[in-house]
Amino acid sequence: MRLASWFRGVLAGVGLLTGLALADGGAVYLPLDNRPPSWAPCTWGIALCPPPEVYAGRAGADPEQLERWLLSTSGSILVASLDALAYGGLVQSRQSTLSAEEALSRLKTVITWKLKNGGAVYAFGIIPRHPDAKDRARNLAVLRRVQEWPEALQEGSYFEVPWDDALPGSPAIEEAGTLSLPTRPGADEAGQLMLLRALNPGLRVRVLYDDPAAARAVIRYDGIPLEDSIARQVRSAGAFLVEQNPDLILLAYSGKNPQKAALLVQSNLGQAPVAIADIAQVNRGDPKLIDYLLRLRLYPRLAAYTCWGTPANNLGSALAQGGLFLRDPQSRQARLAENYLQYLYGQVGRPWVRERFPEPLREEAARYLFDRLKQEPLPFMLGTQLELTGISFPWKRTFEAAFSYQLVPVSLTQGQR
Repeated sequence: MRLASWFRGVLAGVGLLTGLALADGGAVYLPLDNRPPSWAPCTWGIALCPPPEVYAGRAGADPEQLERWLLSTSGSILVASLDALAYGGLVQSRQSTLSAEEALSRLKTVITWKLKNGGAVYAFGIIPRHPDAKDRARNLAVLRRVQEWPEALQEGSYFEVPWDDALPGSPAIEEAGTLSLPTRPGADEAGQLMLLRALNPGLRVRVLYDDPAAARAVIRYDGIPLEDSIARQVRSAGAFLVEQNPDLILLAYSGKNPQKAALLVQSNLGQAPVAIADIAQVNRGDPKLIDYLLRLRLYPRLAAYTCWGTPANNLGSALAQGGLFLRDPQSRQARLAENYLQYLYGQVGRPWVRERFPEPLREEAARYLFDRLKQEPLPFMLGTQLELTGISFPWKRTFEAAFSYQLVPVSLTQGQR
C-alpha cells in the first residue's frame, strides 16, 4: 500500500510535465558521476545525458538540477544511477547525512519519469566500500525499499546493486546477500553494463582465461571467485554464457601468461570478436600483454580492451564496450583508442605526474603531462594512426585522467611500419 500511494502521489504531478520534453525517443543516461568510466558513454553517441556542468567533479552532481533535467527529458529507455539522484554521486553516497526518507523522496523522480514516458527503466544503486561509508545502514535501508520498484514498474524494468571494492573485512558481500535484487562486484562500470542490457540484450558470451586456475581464485576488490564475478557481470548485461557459437568472446587476462593470451586472441578471432579484460593488476594494464598484441597487430582487431580499474570494473566495461559496438567497426576503433590512452596513463602518465605535482592538480600538470606522453609511440589502428590531442584531470587528482584524441587516416605502407 505504501508504494501504491507513492504512485498516486506522483501521478498528480505528471500532467504538469508533459509540455517540457527536450528530446524524444532513444536512451536517456544519468551517470553515477563525471569520472571517465561513468561519463564516457555520454561521448559515444548512444544516449542523451545531462549537461556536463550539472556534475561538479569531486563535489558531485546537484540532485535538484538532475531532477529538473530528467523530468524535462523524454525517451524510450532510462539508465540511471540512483546514487547520483539521491546523494549526488558515489563519493557523496559515502559521506551524505541525508536520511533514508529524504533519499527516497529524491528517487521518486525515477517513478515520475516512468509514469510520464512509459519507457523501460534500468537503474543501479551501489553498496559503498568499507570503511569509507559513514552511514551504511541508511544506504542499505534505501536499497531495501527500492526492491519494491521493479515489480511495481512492471515490464521493461531492471534494478541491480553492485558492491564497491570488497577488500577483506568489508561487510558489502554480506549486505548484498540480504537483498532480493541482483547483486555483483563493481560500481564505476555499472552504467556501461546497463546500457548494454538496454540496447543490445541477449548476447551469447564465451569466456576464456589465460590461466584456467584463476577462474576459481577469489580476486581482490571483488571478494568472490573470478568465474562467479564474470557470471554475475554477464547476467547484469542481459547476456548468456555459452561454450559454442558465441557473439562475443571475453578473455579474462590474469597476467599468468601474456603470450598464451595473445595466441588465444589470434586463434579465436575467426570464431567471434574478442574483448580483453586485463585484470593482472589494479588500475593499470600489463605491458607484456600489450607488447604481444601490438607486435602481432592484434590490438586494433579486438572488440574491446580495458585495464583502468578493479577486476569487476575491467570485466564489466570490456563486456559492455565489446557488446555495444559489436557491429560498429568505427566505434570499436574509437573505444580501443580511448582505452589504449588509459593504459598509457596507468603505465607512464600517473606515476610521472605523482612524482612531480601535488594535488589538487592544475592545468600546468596537464600541459606537462601532455608533452611527456607525446614522446610515447602510439599504435596504428585499422587504417588510422592514434594521435593524442589533449589531457584534463576532471577531479583534479592523479587517479583518473580524461583524454582527447584523433584517429588520423594513414596509407597502407605507413600502417605496416
